[in-house]
Amino acid sequence: MAEAATATGIDRIASAFADHGKRAALMPYLMGGFPDVDSSLGVGEACAQGGADLIELGVPFSDPLADGPVIQAAATDALAAGATVDRVLGVCEALSRQLPIMLMVYVNTILSRGATGFVDEAAGAGAAGLIVPDLPHDESGDLRSACDERGLALVPLAAPTSTPERLAAIGADARGFVYTVSLTGTTGERAQLPPELSDTVTRVRRASHLPVAVGFGVSTDEHARQVAELADGVIVGTRMVRAAGEGGAEAVRDLVESLDAALR
Repeated sequence: MAEAATATGIDRIASAFADHGKRAALMPYLMGGFPDVDSSLGVGEACAQGGADLIELGVPFSDPLADGPVIQAAATDALAAGATVDRVLGVCEALSRQLPIMLMVYVNTILSRGATGFVDEAAGAGAAGLIVPDLPHDESGDLRSACDERGLALVPLAAPTSTPERLAAIGADARGFVYTVSLTGTTGERAQLPPELSDTVTRVRRASHLPVAVGFGVSTDEHARQVAELADGVIVGTRMVRAAGEGGAEAVRDLVESLDAALR
C-alpha cells in the first residue's frame, strides 16, 4: 500500500491544480516500464524533482490506438522488457508518495480484471485517477461508479470534434479535470499548436467547472507557454518519452525543469 493519506485521489488532484505556483500545472507523461521498470521509476522521480505537479503514467498495451509511433514503440519495448500491470502499479505506488499519479490505461486492461478489481488495485497503489482513452463516454458509468467509491477520478477526454451535447455530458460526469485533446489524431510532437485550440478550450470550460488540461502535440517550452495562457494544465507526452529513451532520467529532469521554468 502507498503511504496512508487522508486526502482522496480527487482531493490530491484538486490541490495539484490549485497550489502549483505556475501559470498552469505541469503533467509529464511517462510510459511505465520504459526503458525498463527500474528506469521508469527513475524517470518518474526525475519528473518530480524537475517540477512536475502531476504525472500521467502509461500502462503499456499491445494495441495503443490513441498513441503515435514514439509512445507505441515505448509500449512495445516496455512489454518486451518485462513490464506487467502489477509492476507498473508498483511504479505508481512508489511515485504516488511524491505526486498525484494518473494511470493512462486502455480499457481492455481494465476489463481483464473487472472494473471494481482494477480500481481496487489502482487505489491500493496510490493512484489518484484513471485516464481511459478508448472508453466511450456512454459506456463509462460502471467504471466511474467504481472510481467514485474509492475516491479516484475518472478523467474524461474532450476533443475539438466533440459536439456541444457531448461536451455537456462529459462536463456533467467529469472528475478531477477534463483532458482536452488539442487536435484530432494520435499523440505526437507537432511543429505548432492548432489554431482552433483557444476555441476548443473555451467550449470545454463552458461545459465543466473543473480544471482543463491540454495534451497531444505539446512539445516545446513555447507550446507550454501558449497552452498556459488558455488552460489550467499542460500535458507533455511524446517529447517526454523520447527524452527518456534518448537520455534517461537526466534528460527527462532537464526537460521538465525547462518546461517548469517556461510556466513560471
